[in-house]
Amino acid sequence: MRHNYKGRKLGTNPSHTKAMKRSLTAALLYNDRIKTIESRAKEIRPEVDRIITWAKKGDIHSRRLAIARLGGGEDAKEIVREVFEKVEQGLFADRNGGYTRIMKLGPRKGDGAPMVIMELCTEPVQKKAKKTAEPVKAAKKAEKVEEPEVVEEEAEEIVDVEAEVVEEAEEVAEETAEAEAEEAAEEATEEAAE
Repeated sequence: MRHNYKGRKLGTNPSHTKAMKRSLTAALLYNDRIKTIESRAKEIRPEVDRIITWAKKGDIHSRRLAIARLGGGEDAKEIVREVFEKVEQGLFADRNGGYTRIMKLGPRKGDGAPMVIMELCTEPVQKKAKKTAEPVKAAKKAEKVEEPEVVEEEAEEIVDVEAEVVEEAEEVAEETAEAEAEEAAEEATEEAAE
């Protein structure tokens, strides 16, 4: 029985699985993007979220917990320092979880293992509009009440504009008719003179 060994086995013994998860977590935090197998990516997602949550706290205890989670050592200290600095600058300020994204690539050529790209979500979160039925219905009723007045005003404006356009067209037609009559008269006098 596998007492006290939670999570996926990932095809290795527990110590190797633990080391692999630490390595992948450190690689993701250092590079912001890794390419791995889907089961490994799903397994390290909680680890990455936990470290970023500690970074949002920002105290010494959280920093030490993050370093210990990455296995200690100088490399882990450097990675944790970079993550804590990014979070201090407001990288994940508007997110309350879901710091990673997994995009599927398809099966690997050799053994058919499902490959994915796992990356940190760095773009800001877009707020969704709250959907409530009552204010929307009230707003639609208000729009319906206001629409006839607006339509009548717009119709009057359109009629005025059309009348102006018709008047201008009549003036232009009269001017062109006069100009044509003058040209015809000039041509007739020139022909008569010849």
